[in-house]
Amino acid sequence: MSHDEIYEKVKALLVDALSVDDDQVSPTARLQADLDAESIDFLDIVFRLEREFGIKIDRNELFPESIFQGDPDFVQDGKVTAKGLAELKEKMPFADLSSFEKDPKFDKIGDLFTVDLITRYVGSKVNG
Repeated sequence: MSHDEIYEKVKALLVDALSVDDDQVSPTARLQADLDAESIDFLDIVFRLEREFGIKIDRNELFPESIFQGDPDFVQDGKVTAKGLAELKEKMPFADLSSFEKDPKFDKIGDLFTVDLITRYVGSKVNG
């Protein structure tokens, strides 16, 4: 599947799952900050992605919990450590971390989860 085909399906899925308007969903839209997704929504989104694309998403693969649990090896003084960044890169090779690396504040980690990130993730699973 092409990136554009995947994006259109992801967009429609997010509009439905999050009850947002079509024009709110853009590649740069952040799931939490822009689309008001909550923790429970992430479970629903994973389920819908699996069903829509016929893929299996392992726990912690798309939304790695180890970073979010405040592990002191990964987060110190409100910032993601070098070890935490390495963990993010390993767990999320489909993510563009270049901006986040410049100022890796833990409270900004949610901004990584954009519609484009979901699209690239699905592309990596579908197109292997």
